[in-house]
Amino acid sequence: VQLVESGGGLVQPGGSLRLSCAASGRIFSINAMGWYRQAPGKERDLVARITSGGYTKYTDSVKGRFTISRDNAKNTVYLQMNSLKPEDTAVYYCNAEDLTLHSGLSYSLLWGQGTQVTVSS
Repeated sequence: VQLVESGGGLVQPGGSLRLSCAASGRIFSINAMGWYRQAPGKERDLVARITSGGYTKYTDSVKGRFTISRDNAKNTVYLQMNSLKPEDTAVYYCNAEDLTLHSGLSYSLLWGQGTQVTVSS
């Protein structure tokens, strides 16, 4: 079981990016999925989180600019990032909470490898 992120890159201020994170394996269910980010010299902080029922939570600095969504059938979570600012520059990590496989094996928390987002002119 692993989480694979994609969609990072270099974008100018005011631009947009869409991150994707797909969970692979014979997955039965995932409770919640989220996006975190870590800038150089700083801690990893929550950006947005979405439950299996669609309840969302955002950190204040991205409200109105970022949108988290998920496709439960594909075990994939997305982060649409608009109106990007230089302070959004960071490595973005996705995670999955309470992931259960068809075998019955479960994982309380899994992390992806991270994808770099750089906002610069």
